[in-house]
Amino acid sequence: MKLQQTISPVDGRVYAERVLAGPAELEQALSRATKAQKAWARTPLEQRMAIVNRMVETLLGAVDAVAEELTWQMGRPIRYSPKEIQGGFAERARYMTRIAPIALQDIPTETIPGFTRFIRREPLGVVLVLAPWNYPYLTSVNTIVPAILAGNAVLLKHSAQTPLVAERYAWAFQEAGLPEGVFQYLHMDHQLTAQAIADPRVAFVAFTGSVAGGQAVERAAAGHFKGVALELGGKDPAYVRPDADLEYSVVNLVDGAMFNSGQSCCGVERIYVHESIYEPFVEAFVAETLKLHLGNPLDPQTTLGPMVRTEAAEFVRGQIAEAVAQGAQALIDPKRFPAECPGTPYLAPQVLVNVNHQMRVMMEESFGPVVGLMPVKNDEEALVLMNDSPYGLTASIWSRDEGAAARLGEALETGTVFLNRCDYLDPALAWTGVKASGRGCSLSILGYEQLTRPKSYHLRML
Repeated sequence: MKLQQTISPVDGRVYAERVLAGPAELEQALSRATKAQKAWARTPLEQRMAIVNRMVETLLGAVDAVAEELTWQMGRPIRYSPKEIQGGFAERARYMTRIAPIALQDIPTETIPGFTRFIRREPLGVVLVLAPWNYPYLTSVNTIVPAILAGNAVLLKHSAQTPLVAERYAWAFQEAGLPEGVFQYLHMDHQLTAQAIADPRVAFVAFTGSVAGGQAVERAAAGHFKGVALELGGKDPAYVRPDADLEYSVVNLVDGAMFNSGQSCCGVERIYVHESIYEPFVEAFVAETLKLHLGNPLDPQTTLGPMVRTEAAEFVRGQIAEAVAQGAQALIDPKRFPAECPGTPYLAPQVLVNVNHQMRVMMEESFGPVVGLMPVKNDEEALVLMNDSPYGLTASIWSRDEGAAARLGEALETGTVFLNRCDYLDPALAWTGVKASGRGCSLSILGYEQLTRPKSYHLRML
């Protein structure tokens, strides 16, 4: 019997312990899913929508307990944890439910006498969702809800850091009346997960995580002719033009860089500022960063909690130290944050200047509360630097000129272009990335395409 332990970043204790599934449990889950999906696909869409809506309401009704579990599992301050359920999770689930009748309706063709022709979107079968810990409900809902609405069965393997999220989903779906087998979860190690990916009963795999994790998923799926969606993070840039609202930009960019201790795939990790406003921007950015309160995330006053693991914090500390050794200047004195403690997940935020693209901190995903600031002469220089990255998830422009933002957006190598906004996911828009940020598309009406297959009907009347 193999055990999985969840070590809480709050105090280093074992918060949850679960028995890992084995090949027999995987076989049973896939057999149940395959059988249940066939009946579920015949269930009217209106009934599927009603069940999903009840699932959402069930989780909202338990938001206080769910939020506390989240904080203990991954360290987000308790003042913010409820918002993951009440905000993004509910918004995305409700939006994808609302558009399901449009997204899943038959696609007609032009009329030809004597023929009926149309394209129907059919469910794939069993969808395997591999979800991360940093936004455990927000990342998983992107696939789970539309997959189930489209008539698929779902098998969820959640991060070992947030196993209770998978169990909460199962509970909420059961309370909502979802037929047995349509949604299941398993706590699995890497070896069994690879076996699940390769199993012919799994028709589609949705993975959110690291580039290395995405490569492992692709290897496991290779040769099995199934769809794979990969959302692999980024090194998202921001560009502050000379006409930007300085105060507004600073407040929102500090939040975009430091919220969730910087542990967001679309968090801002590098900022390019027009040289004419660079010095006041840096001064204001540091002042705003110093307003953060690093501490125990169960304290309602805490605005910056620990990183998820000591190893993750040490990685960021290493990036910062290396950049400083190469000539960067660190503008935040860690002593201003008494909870900062080397050798623990509690890491003070950091703002670096005198940085360049030869430094890892400007090219390699940090996934922590650190950001580098660079002055630029014009839009053209900013564009070159923004695109100088192996990643391409989101990019933000801060300006009063919408036309300039649109022009820059056309040349940006990214999945989403923001103007005066960052670190946000609009469920009406396609969530996608380029380069090492992955492939595939979730949310929006396009998100249903990867979870269904087209079947053409060509009916000739005699």
